[in-house]
Amino acid sequence: MDLASLNAFIAIAEVGSFSRAGDRLHLTQPAISKRIAGLEQQLGIRLFDRLGREVNLTEAGRALLPRAYQILDVLEDTRRALTNLSGDVTGRLTLATSHHIGLHRLPSLLRTYTRMYPKVALDIQFLDSEVAYEEILHGRAELAVITLAPEPHHLVRSVPVWHDPLDFVAAPEHPLALQEAVKLSDIAEHPAVFPGGNTFTHHIVSRLFEAQGLSPNIAMSTNYLETIKMMVSIGLAWSVLPRTMLDEQVARFELPGVQLSRQLGYILHTERTLSNAARAFMALLDGQASTLADNESDLGAKQ
Repeated sequence: MDLASLNAFIAIAEVGSFSRAGDRLHLTQPAISKRIAGLEQQLGIRLFDRLGREVNLTEAGRALLPRAYQILDVLEDTRRALTNLSGDVTGRLTLATSHHIGLHRLPSLLRTYTRMYPKVALDIQFLDSEVAYEEILHGRAELAVITLAPEPHHLVRSVPVWHDPLDFVAAPEHPLALQEAVKLSDIAEHPAVFPGGNTFTHHIVSRLFEAQGLSPNIAMSTNYLETIKMMVSIGLAWSVLPRTMLDEQVARFELPGVQLSRQLGYILHTERTLSNAARAFMALLDGQASTLADNESDLGAKQ
């Protein structure tokens, strides 16, 4: 049972297609098929049912999949542990991050990192935070810098870096922006544009409404905060955005006694040996968190 065949097996299981698995691994479909045929011959059992264009795991395939992940994880973990002995910060760092954090929080840190560690090959994957979370759980990324889950998985270590206040916003001419005293029940009557229902931010806002027995009138959804801001700015709906994104295009309106926020930071798998490259990036993130905490402490002392 060779690694190339296991990688092909996992890729097909994840994407449900021999051709798409070939695209992911930069192989032709015949090459992928040959690897799976060899693996099936070695194991003496069929791993996939091929029904027309549909490819589904057999019972044996479903039993093999978690073990295939484990085998590759152990081998990759061993490789990292041996490489770390040299103390050099080299190799590849697979880093998953959300589009918002990648655009608004990481550029200066990435610039510093690439200057300090030019021998590291950065593989940056821009994903929804929830997808990045799964990449960490399945070992496909070493680190993820994302919106942290309110209730993290027991195998995931979450480290806060940025406190990210969220504000209710609408177009400057929107009735909610012009209303003097706004209640949550008022907001629920107007159309909203939200991140997708599977997102951590969506859950944070929805729980606020649920606590008062209300449901937001979600007319549209998209996971791109810049798109949400555009929709709000032209008056299509209200929404909730990070305070760092606010400008003259949108108007912030307050609800008495309501303060929303989320935590942004990094996550890693607790059972994975981290490369020196990952540890170096974590050190920069920890330094950023420490600096921000000191600044907030100084500001509080002055007040």
